[in-house]
Amino acid sequence: MTIMILLLCSVIFFTILFFYKQTTRKKGNSPPSPPRLPLIGNLHQLGRHPHRSLCSLSHRYGPLMLLHFGRVPVLVVSSADAARDVLKTHDRVFASRPQSKIFEKLLYNGRDLASAPYGVYWRQIKSVCVLHLLSNKMVRSFRAVREEEISLMMEKIRESDSSPMNLSKLMSTLTNDVICRVALGRKYGVGTDFKEMIDRLMRLLGVISVGTYVPWLAWIDWIRGLDGQLDKTRNDFDEFLERVVQDHVDGDRDRNDFVDVLLAIQRDKSVGFEINRISIKAIILNVFVAGTDTSYTLMEWEMTELLRHPKCMKRLQEEVRTVCKGRTSVSEDDVQDMSYLKAVVKETLRLHPPLPLTVPHVSTQDVILRDYHIPAGTQVVINAWAIGREAATWGPDAEEFRPERHLDSSIDFRGQDFELVPFGSGRRICPAISFAAVLNELVLANLVHRFDWRLPVDSTEEQTGVAESTGSVIHRLFPLYATASFAT
Repeated sequence: MTIMILLLCSVIFFTILFFYKQTTRKKGNSPPSPPRLPLIGNLHQLGRHPHRSLCSLSHRYGPLMLLHFGRVPVLVVSSADAARDVLKTHDRVFASRPQSKIFEKLLYNGRDLASAPYGVYWRQIKSVCVLHLLSNKMVRSFRAVREEEISLMMEKIRESDSSPMNLSKLMSTLTNDVICRVALGRKYGVGTDFKEMIDRLMRLLGVISVGTYVPWLAWIDWIRGLDGQLDKTRNDFDEFLERVVQDHVDGDRDRNDFVDVLLAIQRDKSVGFEINRISIKAIILNVFVAGTDTSYTLMEWEMTELLRHPKCMKRLQEEVRTVCKGRTSVSEDDVQDMSYLKAVVKETLRLHPPLPLTVPHVSTQDVILRDYHIPAGTQVVINAWAIGREAATWGPDAEEFRPERHLDSSIDFRGQDFELVPFGSGRRICPAISFAAVLNELVLANLVHRFDWRLPVDSTEEQTGVAESTGSVIHRLFPLYATASFAT
C-alpha cells in the first residue's frame, strides 16, 4: 500500500513539474500553443472532427498555432494570410511530406505522388502525371466516358418513377465507374468488393496512428486492431492492382487508359528514368484516393445545400435551362457559360471541402514565419475548412450558404487564391483539379436540368441536416435521399 501511494505521489509530482516547466520556461519565439499533456501532447484535443476542434482552438490561439502530437511539433494554419506564407512565400521549405505508418503501409511507403517526400523522385513522377495523365488534352480525351456514365445515371433517375432515391449511392457509383474506366479501362464494382476496399482505405487514411507520434506506445495500434486493418487493406489493394496491371500487360495494347499510358512509359523509357511496377501501382492508387471519394463527396454536399436552399436551386435551374433550352442534356461546352453553376461549386467547396485538413506538409529546414521560429521537422496542417469560414474574408455570414458572394469575386479554388484552398496550393497542389472540376460541373448541371428535386416528405432532421462523417474525407453522416420529377 505504501509503495502504491509513493508511486501515485511520484506521478502527480512529475505531472505538476511538467506543466510548471511548460508555463515557466522560455519558449523563444514559437507560435502560441495550448497547454499539453505529458507523453501525448495535444492529441486528446483533436476530437471526432479535428477540423472543427482545431478551428475552435485557433480562435483562442491564433491562425498560426503550434501543437504537439506526442513529441512531434505540428503547426496548424487557419487563415488565408498564414496559408499564403506557408504555401507561397516559403513553399519550397514546406514542400515535403511527413512519413507515417499509415502512408508507409497504404501508399507504398511514399512511392505515390501525394505522400512522396519532396525530391528527385517526386519531381519525376509529378511530371509523368501532369504531362501524360492529367493534362488538358488527356482530360478532354475522356469526354465520351463522362458523358456515357452521366447518361446511365440519368436513366436510373428516370426509372425511379418519383420514388425517393439514395443520391449519395448514385453519385458514388458514378464517380467510381468514371474513374475505373479512365484509369483501369473497365468498371470495377458490380459483383466485387472494390467499393468496400475504397471505403476502408479512405477511413484508414483519416485515422491517427499513436505509434507514429509516440513510438513507445505503438503497441496501442496493435491492441486496437489498426495494424491488422492496415496490413489487410494494403494486401487487398496490392493484389487487386497487381491483377489489373498484369491484365494490361497481357492484354490489348490499343487501349488508352491510365495503366496503358504508364506501361507504355515504362516500356519505352521515354521520360528519362525508370518507372517500376511499384510506382505504377502507387500512382494508380493515387487516382482513386484523390478522385473517387472526394468527387462524389463534393456532389453530395452540393445537392444537400441546394435542397436546403430552394431559392438557390431555382436560380441554378433557371440558368442551366436557359443555356440548354430545347435540349435533353448538358454538354461540357455548355457549362462554360454558367456563372451561377460555378458559384455553387465554389460555395460548396468553401463550406464543405472534401479534405477539410489538407495532406500534411513538413518543414525541411529552419524558417522564420511571421516572426516565429519554425524548426526543421515541424509538420504543417492547413485547415481549409477554417479558412473557408474566416469572417475577415467572407464576412459575418460566412457560415451561410450563399453562392451569390462569388458572382462578383475573382477568388477561385485553383491554387492562386489562398482564401479558398480545397485542393491545396504551391508545389504540392492536387494536379487533378481540371479532371475533378469538369466532371463535377457536368454532373450537377445535368441533375438540375432534367429534373426537379425535393426532399422526401417523411425526411427527418438527421436526414436533411449537415451532420458530418469521420475520416480524412468528410461526407454526410447519413446518405442523402431525394425525389426527382421531370421538369415542367
